[in-house]
Amino acid sequence: MGTLDLFNEDQPGQRIAMGEQAFILPGFARPWLDELLPAIEAIQQQSPFRKMSTRGGRRMSVQTTTCGEVGWISAEYGYRYSAIDPATGQPWPSMPGCLRELAQRAAEAAGFSDFHPDTCLINRYLPGARLGLHQDRDESDLAAPIVSVSLGMSATFLFGGYKRSDRTARTVLNHGDVVVWGGVDRLRFHGVLPVKDMPHPQLGSQRINLTVRKTAR
Repeated sequence: MGTLDLFNEDQPGQRIAMGEQAFILPGFARPWLDELLPAIEAIQQQSPFRKMSTRGGRRMSVQTTTCGEVGWISAEYGYRYSAIDPATGQPWPSMPGCLRELAQRAAEAAGFSDFHPDTCLINRYLPGARLGLHQDRDESDLAAPIVSVSLGMSATFLFGGYKRSDRTARTVLNHGDVVVWGGVDRLRFHGVLPVKDMPHPQLGSQRINLTVRKTAR
């Protein structure tokens, strides 16, 4: 498929379908940005960004941290959720109320009511960083959707099928765009192409992605 470029002129309120229960919400996060950006800065001061490793032992190019009741981590025996940040030995920072509200409103706009997230994985992409095709399947509650918020530099999001080898659609995501997928689309493979160095006026040469999830039933 070709690339769908969603420029900042798109008005919040649009809903672009990627699948039966997967949608892009262009600019949806904008009303929350004044609160959200300083909240992210406070989170990374408490639990700094770090690079984790894949199951195969390769260092990821993205940097990660978390807020919420539990955080996603990689260990020698695979991926899991933990209530403690292994880098600090302390609980993860709480999820900001503005982020929780944004995620719940986005989920509702995509057709998922009563979304009660308990974690947010925060990925930081510097120029050249990428995220290979993968499924979000470490959560015990696969009935809940994924809500993904893009901030900073634009990036090309890949959204595929239920096998890694399936063809992917490519979508350019900009500052403030939100993607929501769940239901029949919950386990689709997805990823991000290497991010180009096109500095954002507020966040400079970085892309921040917030992936809000519900881990437990």
